[in-house]
Amino acid sequence: MADQHTHDHDHDGHDHSDHEHETGEQKVVGELPDLSKGTARPITVVGNPVLHRECQTVTVFDEALSELIDDMFQSMYAAEGVGLAANQIGVDAKVFVYDCPDDDNVRHIGHVINPVLEPFPADRRRQLDDGNEGCLSVPTAYAELPRPDYAAVTGVDKHGNPVRVEGTGFFARCLQHETDHLFGFLYIDKLSKRDRKDALKQMAEGTAKYATVPNA
Repeated sequence: MADQHTHDHDHDGHDHSDHEHETGEQKVVGELPDLSKGTARPITVVGNPVLHRECQTVTVFDEALSELIDDMFQSMYAAEGVGLAANQIGVDAKVFVYDCPDDDNVRHIGHVINPVLEPFPADRRRQLDDGNEGCLSVPTAYAELPRPDYAAVTGVDKHGNPVRVEGTGFFARCLQHETDHLFGFLYIDKLSKRDRKDALKQMAEGTAKYATVPNA
């Protein structure tokens, strides 16, 4: 998922590779990735078949999976994103990574394999956040998309251990956005025809600031 700050106001130019050196009072949930590992890969864009079908369930938890996750973090940071699904770098596997703030400025970092979005809790007041959403696979385009302001996903980590991640606000949007990717849906698929057309026009008129894979 694209960082909303690159759209809402000018990006501050902060290099995400400095994350491991950050200090200050921002609370961090999760572990910073080891940025001495992994290689950034180009991002697939809307129209690439791998983005438009459900990804394969991960069944093998080996070094290759760990290396994929390292590459995904590097690719996400290179594109200045806050979330990235494996099919966005052309890999047909149910994996996503994230480094995303919530609306309380708590920074959430991690990965989820074989994620499943939990049904919205019956005892929680359903509230929609109608903020802007962007996607690294739809470069330079943004559109308003209402989503529940709370989300939780269950899955496993790279060692096969169960994980559950929940979030509110912008981070809830990220969890929904990345899980959607792994089932073959882009955020523009949830827009009206007019808004989808507008988003694709924004993409056609813009230029990505990161490496992408041209569609054949």
